[in-house]
Amino acid sequence: MAVAAAPDLPDIFPPVVRRRGLRGVVARHPAAAIGVAILLLMLLAALLAPVLFTVDPTALAPSRRTRLPSAQYWFGTDMLGRDIYSRVIYGARVSLVVGFSVAALASAIGLAIGLVSGFVRVLDGIVMRVMDGLMSIPPILLAVALMALTRGSVGNVVAAITIAEIPRVARLVRGVVLSLREQPYVDGAVASGSTVPAIIWRHILPNTLAPLSVQATYICASAMITEAILSFIGAGTPPTTPSWGNIMAEGRALWQVKPTIVFFPALFLSLTVLAVNLVGDGLRDALDPRMAKRL
Repeated sequence: MAVAAAPDLPDIFPPVVRRRGLRGVVARHPAAAIGVAILLLMLLAALLAPVLFTVDPTALAPSRRTRLPSAQYWFGTDMLGRDIYSRVIYGARVSLVVGFSVAALASAIGLAIGLVSGFVRVLDGIVMRVMDGLMSIPPILLAVALMALTRGSVGNVVAAITIAEIPRVARLVRGVVLSLREQPYVDGAVASGSTVPAIIWRHILPNTLAPLSVQATYICASAMITEAILSFIGAGTPPTTPSWGNIMAEGRALWQVKPTIVFFPALFLSLTVLAVNLVGDGLRDALDPRMAKRL
């Protein structure tokens, strides 16, 4: 005899297709992928500047000054006849070096200060009061004050901005350490006789790398903007060094009649900062399980 069977019910939810590899990462974090692509293009442009149809960015040609963009001068020329396209491409080196160097140095120093301050209660009060004092001064003013004591150079700009960014990293790491040191596995490590350096290295440090990585991207973007501001007001890199801030500072007097002198370096600076921020947002979504877009 025939057996009556219930009909198959339609699927309410479509089957989940897991994409792996690079394609899966791009599908899950498209904004971060766009940021990485833009950042890679900027890095390649900075590294390959001599072969990207550029000329000497410091070569003067008064007879060709303030030319509009054309087939010969892609971005035009400034008031001294220098090729703006070449200066913008070479200026990417300064901004990227400053951004990455400040992010690396501030993260490393701030990580060390935050770990010690958060785990060693005796030093917490002293170290944090020093960090609070530095944070009470706006970063740009602190950087200007430090640059006033030294001569303008890329190294001094990196040092000045790094000192201004260290307190923010230290406070972030300290806050994470304060929550981690109360965890049961840390109490177990103390009860088993582990030393303080071993506990910090094995149990505390790995759990601070995720928020620190996200913070480093924002520090990198902030450092690029601060470097441009310092160069714009004449307190950053020397005027002979092609940087986006210097190019904009030199073109501000002709902004109303020749806006292209300021427009192109400002566009490159905005795209680079946007790319770094998109990468930071992608890292936050990938490393924070609460922000993960999963069912």
